[in-house]
Amino acid sequence: MDFCIFTKTSKNRKMDPNSGKKNMFNKLSKEQALELLKKENFKRKTVSFYKYIIIQDPDSLRDDLYSDWNEIGVLGRIYLAEEGVNAQLSIPEHNWENFKENVEKYFQHLNFKIAIDDNEHSFFKLTIKVRKQIVADGLQEEEYDVTNVGQHLTAKEWNIAMDNGATVVDMRNHYESEIGRFKGAICPDVETFKEELPVVKNLLKGKEEEEILLYCTGGIRCEKASAYLKNYGFNNVSQLHGGIIDYARQLNLDNDLENKFEGKNFVFDERRGERISDDIISFCHQCGTPYDTHVNCKNVNCNLLFLQCEKCQKKYHNCCSIECIEVINLPFDEQKRLRQGKENKKMYYSHKRVKLNIDKRQLK
Repeated sequence: MDFCIFTKTSKNRKMDPNSGKKNMFNKLSKEQALELLKKENFKRKTVSFYKYIIIQDPDSLRDDLYSDWNEIGVLGRIYLAEEGVNAQLSIPEHNWENFKENVEKYFQHLNFKIAIDDNEHSFFKLTIKVRKQIVADGLQEEEYDVTNVGQHLTAKEWNIAMDNGATVVDMRNHYESEIGRFKGAICPDVETFKEELPVVKNLLKGKEEEEILLYCTGGIRCEKASAYLKNYGFNNVSQLHGGIIDYARQLNLDNDLENKFEGKNFVFDERRGERISDDIISFCHQCGTPYDTHVNCKNVNCNLLFLQCEKCQKKYHNCCSIECIEVINLPFDEQKRLRQGKENKKMYYSHKRVKLNIDKRQLK
């Protein structure tokens, strides 16, 4: 884990803390942003990176990054905190070198993970947020040494360790692992990383001296998870360098490398998934047909993320329940009234915890 200090006075920051802010946010609706994307006549690449780095003024840095990256057409979702940066981006190919030169001003020696399965529409606007942590673990800083991380393994080293019988643990959430995972991996039934750490520690009880392999999407969660486990006496903890994203890249470069990952890698952008193998290991939550593409319920008051095959999308009007079908058929003003006082956000629920028994009621 790389630590250094970033302190910088924002070029946009004046005596008035709110001055210069009016152009620091993308206020386009999703529909407007998608229309602009359709008109683009150039290619994009989807890239992610993270870095643990001490940032003394993340708010100022946020403004600088927005100003620089918005100017060269960067889209994506970036989280900043005093502990570092976590970014998933869509970058115009013709500005790729400009972007790398610009980002080097702020963060050095980055490990970029470039998507293999890319439809070029992974993001539709630029969002940069300042948070307390770039990966919420629910723990206090003094509870464990976040710099004491596990050994990083290449795809080849990872495969060898798996062949030697190491215990493999998926450090992602249930809705991610249900559509894709390494063969034989322990996949905790959790909704958040904060919930997962103590669960994994308990699942591995008695394996303190055995080899433990951790993996996640791009590696950032495993940095904290490996340090956490080592603090609790697990002495042989390793992690997949660059996560599943870089594992896929290494597979593409080496035809002799066996693919031990089954299914899709869930990604937090408009693609929802990056296919790593042809296996479909999950099922439509409503009819049980093999299917592995997540959708959100059309009722924005619900917005539930779940697996719904194309047949069920048509049959149930892109909704997760009869109640939601009834809501989307209400007048717009009534739907808006129902949303008042509710936070509109995506909800990632395990289908084991949500009863999608839609067939038991009669559709009108």
